[in-house]
Amino acid sequence: MKIAVAGKGGVGKTTLAGGLARFLAEKGYKVLAIDADPDANLASALGFKEEEIRGVKPLAQMKELVKERTEVMPGGLFNLNPKVDDIPDTFGKTKYGVKLLILGTLQKAGTGCFCPENALLKTLLHHILVKREEFVIVDMEAGLEHLSRGSTKGVDAFLVVVEPGQRSISTAWQIKEMADQLGVKRIFVVGNKVVSEEDKRFIEEGMNGLPILGYFPYLPSIQEADKRGLSPYDLDPRVKEEIAKIFQNLVENLNLMI
Repeated sequence: MKIAVAGKGGVGKTTLAGGLARFLAEKGYKVLAIDADPDANLASALGFKEEEIRGVKPLAQMKELVKERTEVMPGGLFNLNPKVDDIPDTFGKTKYGVKLLILGTLQKAGTGCFCPENALLKTLLHHILVKREEFVIVDMEAGLEHLSRGSTKGVDAFLVVVEPGQRSISTAWQIKEMADQLGVKRIFVVGNKVVSEEDKRFIEEGMNGLPILGYFPYLPSIQEADKRGLSPYDLDPRVKEEIAKIFQNLVENLNLMI
């Protein structure tokens, strides 16, 4: 199964993505976690210590690798279909049974010298989502720049994380619109930072029409985990409990046997 997770910054999408990856790895599945968010916090959510990933560069910053794989030539010409199939196993870092790959930031149109980086990252994500046989969890940025219409055919579920706030709801609908344009069909909502039934109703009304897989309560332990450099998944058993419920609801919504 390939799952993409998105949402406004700070809503908890990285906590969900990291928790899903850890949960599936504990179940014995082969899991690849992809950090496609410029903030690149997925390593911490997975439980990597700072010293374990210190010096690990996002792929977009590996200039020699980009140059080699895209065959950059004088004049700016380069290969739009570089070799990428070995990159996850060569450059991924593994802990708790989860292999982590950090993509880095896609450059915006008009910054021509960065086009080879874009070609490498987009080709790589397409390969991972369409051709690799494993559980893949992608922590997306809200803009979804890393996804292309071709790669989304490999996405089994698109999870949008929202909190009880109007800006979060507005961003979620913008993400939904972008996902629609990319051809994503199976879009679900996960509520976070919920402290009351009123918060649940706010999210349900705001995301009216989209299936909601579950709600994370507001957990101070998540902020505490960040302060201590720990994964929320390891610090608070309630995170694991909610992840299990959300994943079971996802499986049921997709009519899968897992």
